[in-house]
Amino acid sequence: MNDLQSKAFEEWTQQEIVAESMLPIIGNLYREKNIVCSIYGRKIVRESAIGLLKAHRFARRVQSNQLNVHDTFPMLQAVAEMDLSPARLDLGKLTVQFQQEADDRTLPEYLAQKLASISGGVTSILPEPRDVVLYGFGRIGRLLARILVERTGGGDKLRLRGIVVRKGRESDLHKRASLLRRDSVHGPFKGEVELDEENNAIIINGNVVQLIYANSPDQIDYTEYGIDNAVVVDNTGIWRDETGLGLHLKSTGVSQVLLTAPGKGTIKNIVYGVNHNMVAPDDNIVSAASCTTNAIVPVLKVINDKLTVVDGHIETVHSFTNDQNLIDNYHSKERRGRSAPLNLVLTETGAAKAVAKALPELAGKLTGNAIRVPTPNVSLAILNLNTVEATTKDELNDYLSQMAFHSDLRDQIDFTASTEVVSSDLVGSQYASIVDSKATIVHGNRCTVYVWYDNEAGYSNQVVRLLQDITGLRYPSIPA
Repeated sequence: MNDLQSKAFEEWTQQEIVAESMLPIIGNLYREKNIVCSIYGRKIVRESAIGLLKAHRFARRVQSNQLNVHDTFPMLQAVAEMDLSPARLDLGKLTVQFQQEADDRTLPEYLAQKLASISGGVTSILPEPRDVVLYGFGRIGRLLARILVERTGGGDKLRLRGIVVRKGRESDLHKRASLLRRDSVHGPFKGEVELDEENNAIIINGNVVQLIYANSPDQIDYTEYGIDNAVVVDNTGIWRDETGLGLHLKSTGVSQVLLTAPGKGTIKNIVYGVNHNMVAPDDNIVSAASCTTNAIVPVLKVINDKLTVVDGHIETVHSFTNDQNLIDNYHSKERRGRSAPLNLVLTETGAAKAVAKALPELAGKLTGNAIRVPTPNVSLAILNLNTVEATTKDELNDYLSQMAFHSDLRDQIDFTASTEVVSSDLVGSQYASIVDSKATIVHGNRCTVYVWYDNEAGYSNQVVRLLQDITGLRYPSIPA
């Protein structure tokens, strides 16, 4: 091995050793103090050493120099010594700010001032754990189960307590558990799934989740299973108006309902990060809108804020879904009866009209259509917009980058400058939308912005963010 190879390998080995030393500290902060650590928005809770190093490497997309674990490790150690209350802590940003702002202050002195707002000891954000029930256990339901269990933390937050499905065959419990363990798109569940056949329950990373059989939302007494004051997340899409979803509230033990589809009538359609402040304390039925609406609204908002949208057209290139046919067969909707894996299928989307419910200022300004394509997950929205203000490609991309990494929408918008990214690279993305900056087209007052989105995982993360908000589980973010 020559000198260059030896040096590179030694540097990598030392970084890996440091990363491995950081993992138990990150885990303890999460379990014992509900401190959720990240690196420039990339969560590092329950990551591997390699994942932690990749999160540090990601930071070079935001700043000129690559963030190093040798810099963040002392910061993490100092944070672990402090008496802190729950918060989201961006270790990367905090480290860089210390390097730029510390002056003559020591690290403990700097942190004492920087983290003063969350000093004073471990507390629980919620007065008591809140029960969550998943009504339906399909693509979105199983992803929600994964996310909720992974975020259980010390157990005093949201707790997945029940899953409601229609009764299947004798092997129903085994099949439901197997679908949770293994997923052809998102891979194996990173945890442990056990069966309690006597009680018809699934134990997921120590969380006992009751499998409940029912044919209607109003047929269940949840208190029989020890579930009370629960939020029911209806991911079936069968009931979408107040009358239908109101059936959940007739079941004993339910206090709120969250719909994972566009709501009808007067139900508020919420894109978390954009219009979640519309939710009132007495709103007991709320919709998380659609995956496409969640993908396009954050990007449309920031573009409209800067350039003012006159009008435009949204074309979505959407992965096929369960409502389509594997082979040609009857379907109530036009074209969707044709084989999903064999065809591009032109169909309608309500996403452009749905934008107005989250961004009233864009009402009547957008049209939309969709093409279903033979891929199982990750979709693309093409925003063709005419604007009042003229701009350039570089100016628009720089602005979208700032919005992705430093704005209040940093959890919703991601940004890539890769010339090689394709849809499968984005499977599992926690973001509602990923701006593909290399594809951006600008000509004066006209722009075309390409926005990728994992229509399953990205949307499910948005649903969980909204679920946390309506239950009062709101973490302060440090740095702000």
